[in-house]
Amino acid sequence: MTKHADFKRRVRARMAKTGESYAIARRRLLGEQPTPTEERMAAALHISNGDCTDLAGTGLARHIVYWRDVLHEGPVPALAHEELRRVRTAFLMGADADDHAEGTRMFQRRDAAVEAHRDGEYVLWFEADLYDQLQIVQILSRLAELEVPAGRVTLICIGEHPGIARFGGLGELRPDQLAELPATRACATLTPDALDLATRAWAAFRAPAPDGLPAIAAVRSSELRFLGEAFDRLSREYPSTRDGLSLTERRILAAAAQAPTASSTAGSTAGSTASSTAGDVFVRASAREARPYLGDTWCYAAIDRLARAPHPLLSALPADGPAGPATEVRLTGIGARVLAGEADHVTLNGIDRWIGGVHLTGHDVRWRWDEGRECLTGWD
Repeated sequence: MTKHADFKRRVRARMAKTGESYAIARRRLLGEQPTPTEERMAAALHISNGDCTDLAGTGLARHIVYWRDVLHEGPVPALAHEELRRVRTAFLMGADADDHAEGTRMFQRRDAAVEAHRDGEYVLWFEADLYDQLQIVQILSRLAELEVPAGRVTLICIGEHPGIARFGGLGELRPDQLAELPATRACATLTPDALDLATRAWAAFRAPAPDGLPAIAAVRSSELRFLGEAFDRLSREYPSTRDGLSLTERRILAAAAQAPTASSTAGSTAGSTASSTAGDVFVRASAREARPYLGDTWCYAAIDRLARAPHPLLSALPADGPAGPATEVRLTGIGARVLAGEADHVTLNGIDRWIGGVHLTGHDVRWRWDEGRECLTGWD
């Protein structure tokens, strides 16, 4: 065993005995004093969007909670915490998206850790996309309810990183790159204004009507820098006045339409394009997003909805199971008409979808995204 490996073993042994972070245990063994930042980081509860982000490897974080909930999918109504946990658990399990098979336990452990730490500090590690911004406002709203002073909350949030042309998320960064973030502009101690804004955004998202979304989308906050952009993207998930499609659905149809034309592919049916795999469609649709947030599971679920509608906009083969990366996907003739703005998806097929606290149902939905004016419409 090398001296370097032996020293690491001693550091980890000290960590197990004292509960110190790697950085502090290392400094102690070297006879050095930890910096104030290292001490604060070690004592804090660290919260991030998923366990692909190696916070433990940074040496800064000892107490870690991962927020594994895709809030832009499924119902998020304005219910009490316990009831909302049940609603989200049922949705994730029903969508086969409970990756760790934890059920309600994941939510209970997560929420209990946040509440138990209310007298300490919090460090939030997140990204700029819609998926993360919704998690941020949920967490900050809860901290406000717990009366945690804003000065005890540190937010680390980035939308890009040097050397990465198309930054996808914190999970792309090595532990040493993550460990550098607290010393950058991406890291800031929050103010009461930030907690107030997050609380208003969380309430607007969960409301039974989207009246409050435009005001949040228009916000330009130096602390919650990406919130307005994220709520603008959220608003574009409402059916368009042009074709009844959400922006995600339109990008999926456009990605399917990128396959070779029927005239150049033997066996293609008249009025349709040749097929791609659902995996190809996911990659193409994701490439159109300024901030990638749509996971492959949710893309395949959207493909299923479009393919199983009364008037299918896509065909998906084999048809006897859920779409997966190898599913053959083809734009139908009706799908081509809708994509061209010649027919309306909601008028043809109806809708049954939750966006936060808003439940869109039927063939004549009130709330739409106006393509020409770039705003939500439906107010009397």
